[in-house]
Amino acid sequence: MASANDPTIHSWIDIPPTSDFPIQNLPFGIFETEERGARVGVAIGGYVLDLYAVSQWGFFDDLDLKGQPKVFRRRSLNAFIRLGRPAWRAVRERVSELLRHDNTVLQSPEVMRDCLLRQTEVQLLPPVKPRQFVRFTNQLVASTPADATSPAPTGSYAPAGSLVASGGRVRRPTRTYLLDAEDTLRGPVQRLDFEVQLGFVGGQATDLGTPLSVEQAEETLFGLTLVLGWYAHDLCRGSAPAPLLDRSFGSTISPWVVTLDALEPFRVAGAPQLPEPEPHLRQHGQHHVAVQLEVALQPANGPETVIASPTTRSLYWSMGQQLAYLTSSGTPLLAGDLYTSGTVVNGSLYDLTAGGTHPLVLNDTTMRIFLEDEDRVIVRGYGGPDNVRIGFGEVSGSIFY
Repeated sequence: MASANDPTIHSWIDIPPTSDFPIQNLPFGIFETEERGARVGVAIGGYVLDLYAVSQWGFFDDLDLKGQPKVFRRRSLNAFIRLGRPAWRAVRERVSELLRHDNTVLQSPEVMRDCLLRQTEVQLLPPVKPRQFVRFTNQLVASTPADATSPAPTGSYAPAGSLVASGGRVRRPTRTYLLDAEDTLRGPVQRLDFEVQLGFVGGQATDLGTPLSVEQAEETLFGLTLVLGWYAHDLCRGSAPAPLLDRSFGSTISPWVVTLDALEPFRVAGAPQLPEPEPHLRQHGQHHVAVQLEVALQPANGPETVIASPTTRSLYWSMGQQLAYLTSSGTPLLAGDLYTSGTVVNGSLYDLTAGGTHPLVLNDTTMRIFLEDEDRVIVRGYGGPDNVRIGFGEVSGSIFY
């Protein structure tokens, strides 16, 4: 176990046990203030540690970080991610040392004023700027129609520009409705849904034409985040698993990326896969991460209602399997790219309403089968259960037209 994961250490910052961000977590993200601009930060309790300010004080000088301190003054984590796993681990370990209860170097008023900000006083931005955004589906699908015994992951490429910062609004798309044989009407879709997904962020570029094993593919990853996809059932055409328009109008990403190192205590094997997947996708050991999720829906001017408590244990394919399949044709991976797991079971209104046949009753007594304008969806998640809570914070978004 990495020393930063030691469940017995604690910080000189007062952190309640219910916080998603204890000293054992230390997720990376991007924050912005009017005075400082955009910078790389680490979440600790209710605060953000400004890594550019930390570097300016010389606390990273003995680390082998090419391009620092300017690598910490960016609008995405991409440049930091490209430094590689040894650099990520060295920074996380050093931050852990600086924040431990018996280390006083950050506690002088001047240093603390430079390096530590309240999360409520900063704007949190999307953590990465992917050149590739791939949405996998959480389905058991045969690799070819004639070969039902060799299932493989499925998915589609999504517009990288469709990513929205947590807390942002997503416009309801429109479609053409056929009124009669001659007339049509252009109007908003009616069957708008959300999809709760686990996102994984690429940490290492691979060469074109290089297939990876499950283990190699997993080693390319930087960390995990929460993604709230938006899905218009009205725009789904035919039986294709991933049509062009139904999910391309927006996906909302959490501001924090939790490293795989921090999530090591929550590794699980996953459910048995029968029939067995293709030989190069077979895996042994703990390739899944158990994340407990909470989904809430809040109508305009109404209270929040927790409508589901799904778990990533329901995911059929591991992230390593999905990436191994993606690279099996020679597709290259890039640092900072984003991939999503597919929708977790009970992570959509379609699941929760039995395909739209049993409406949900919210705390304000209104009912939902699909989303209405100004509805806000909130997803929270944490690794567990264990004696230390490793959380993702929350990702939220609302709908407007």
